[in-house]
Amino acid sequence: MNDNQTVYQLIGEIEGTRRLANAFYDIMETDPALSELLAIHPLPLNNVREKFYLFLTGWLGGPDLFVEQYGHPRLRMRHLPFTVTPTLKMQWMTCMDKAMELTINNQDVIKALHDAFDGLAEHMINTPDPICPSQHHSII
Repeated sequence: MNDNQTVYQLIGEIEGTRRLANAFYDIMETDPALSELLAIHPLPLNNVREKFYLFLTGWLGGPDLFVEQYGHPRLRMRHLPFTVTPTLKMQWMTCMDKAMELTINNQDVIKALHDAFDGLAEHMINTPDPICPSQHHSII
């Protein structure tokens, strides 16, 4: 990666960021394995797609479009009304990894973004996964 360029620039600025945000939600809407993740998003996804694009633009090093329209992202606070479990975090990461593979052609950028997104997604977890009865083990 070129140290003089932001990730926003490296992925194609407006067009690249829009492609990434749209690919993320396209995958979420069409992959049955992500149905639990889709279920916590308000439908239709037009508004959340746009907010995600605005957020990504600033987060990736472009203009702070989200902040200009909505103020500080306060991501954890905005996600508190939703039950975000480790399973949902993994679904979110699966969706983002697929979106990056479809829209970004630089593996170094994908790796760096994966690590950054993983930390961000981990921070959103506010509820442990429920324990399934089959996960209970007796010591007797």
